[in-house]
Amino acid sequence: MQIEKTECVHIAQVLNETKEALQNKNSLKLKDLSNMTIHDACNYQDSASITIATMIYSLSKIIERNDYERFRSWDLFVKKFNVILDLAIKALNEDEIKIYQKYIQQARKTLESNSVSLKPYIRETLKKAAINKGSKIYEHGISLEQTAKVLGISQWELSDYIGQRNSHEAKQNISVDIKTRAKMALDFFI
Repeated sequence: MQIEKTECVHIAQVLNETKEALQNKNSLKLKDLSNMTIHDACNYQDSASITIATMIYSLSKIIERNDYERFRSWDLFVKKFNVILDLAIKALNEDEIKIYQKYIQQARKTLESNSVSLKPYIRETLKKAAINKGSKIYEHGISLEQTAKVLGISQWELSDYIGQRNSHEAKQNISVDIKTRAKMALDFFI
């Protein structure tokens, strides 16, 4: 798999901004960066782009919920995580895609292994993030089977989440339509 130079620059920029947002505990910026990465994941359907999207989203949730306070040492984790991202960026800039992918996997393992007490929570957060991001990838036209395969989740988990989300959105649209129709009926009789 070859990533275009412009995409390499974009991914490197996302990783640099991730480091800064992580340092500043900016969960909103991390969520935005995760969403930006979905574009890369859809274009290349590679595990590294998807891992980045889910990892960044998981970090945003950890910061948003102040769960970073439960890490052994948040500052040490951030320092180590950022060093790994620096190495991934360097490999990406040198067009060493396989090495870049290995560093992204190492970053994920660093996140997963940071605290024994948080390990199950982080795994669950990463899994939920994968499902959430998977639904967005699916919306971009990638098949359910391919999306689930690349994310390492079951088609059942992904389709269940998509179905729940679509059901919720449909209910919101129906209630809006009912309100609109009721207003139109009142306007008609007045």
